[in-house]
Amino acid sequence: MVDTQKSIAVLGSTGSVGRQALDAAFRVGAKVTEITGNKNWRLLETQSRATGVKKVWVSEEFYGDLKVALADTKTVVTTGGDGLNEIAYSTKSQLVFNCLLGSSGLIPAISALDGGHDIAISNKEALVEGGELITKKAREKGRKIIPVDSEHSAIFQCIAGESAAGGGLPIKKIYLTASGGAFYGRDTSYLEKVTPKMALCHPTWKMGDKITIDSSTLMNKGLEIIEAVWLFGVAPDDIEVLIHRESVVHSMVEFIDNNVKAVLSKPDMRLCAQYAITYPERLPAGVESLDFTNLGAITFSKPDTKTFPLLPLAVSAIKKGGNIPSAMSSANEEAVKGFLEGRLGFTGIFDVVTRVVEDTNFIKSPSLDDIIQTGMSARNRVKQVLAAQPRRS
Repeated sequence: MVDTQKSIAVLGSTGSVGRQALDAAFRVGAKVTEITGNKNWRLLETQSRATGVKKVWVSEEFYGDLKVALADTKTVVTTGGDGLNEIAYSTKSQLVFNCLLGSSGLIPAISALDGGHDIAISNKEALVEGGELITKKAREKGRKIIPVDSEHSAIFQCIAGESAAGGGLPIKKIYLTASGGAFYGRDTSYLEKVTPKMALCHPTWKMGDKITIDSSTLMNKGLEIIEAVWLFGVAPDDIEVLIHRESVVHSMVEFIDNNVKAVLSKPDMRLCAQYAITYPERLPAGVESLDFTNLGAITFSKPDTKTFPLLPLAVSAIKKGGNIPSAMSSANEEAVKGFLEGRLGFTGIFDVVTRVVEDTNFIKSPSLDDIIQTGMSARNRVKQVLAAQPRRS
């Protein structure tokens, strides 16, 4: 068990990663002080009772339902954007898990750091859109950012304890592995006929809808490149994406002496969540060990960036920098929503996101307000495109 004083707050506890963060906390004996959700107030009630949290946040639409449901407990129910940020800022926990969806995680991440807390982050859009602001704030406050994504957790573990002569990290190259999503090996003519149901069938991971679609377009890997740039201080050209269908090698780091470290395990996010809680220590986890004699081949190949153009678009976005990654991420979030609602074709995601990025007015050193405004503008442009198209059958 971890130190009995170790406690965490979980933002986005009803989502896939948030639920696994709570599972990991139960397993290692960490106390959960606050949780937040959005619309799933019934699960929030269950989680609140199971954890005995001091405070829970829910969207305004379901505030009354949850407040009545928890009336017999001491848990305080809050709502509103300020309420969410206040939990991130004022929690007494040492570690804030940011498992929020999309750009909604940006301001809470900064709030948590402002409050003097380390953050465990699976919310990649926060780092994509505001990576410079978040990492700068972490340095100013002397706080840690612990990645929870399987790929970035693997990199984080690979570089632990490593240093070059004269200081700094001795990284030569980061290899980000990717499952290839649901449509590995398919061509554009096939993708034009893809439905949401088809795209939501991930070959390995059980994830939320948005990240599953991002995996199928390879945008998820593009977002992860940008994450890695900010988390590990490397250039985009020092990161290479490798398609690895077996999803056993979660990422690799090549060092300046040409040695390569890798993290291998069963694909289970509970391992990453638990490591974030217990870091720098390790504890037994309820995940099955790898049986190397039954693995068979472990394969790697290059991604098809012609058929899946959002991956190179993300690379070009972080190379240009400024507010461009924010425009790309926000446009993608809205386009994926349009696809899931049947208002946009699968390859239409590629076209709309690319168009919005190309039309965005560049701001070299954006403020938080600039990033927010860029995101809102990108979303509005996607909505305009969707409004002009007939709903697909």
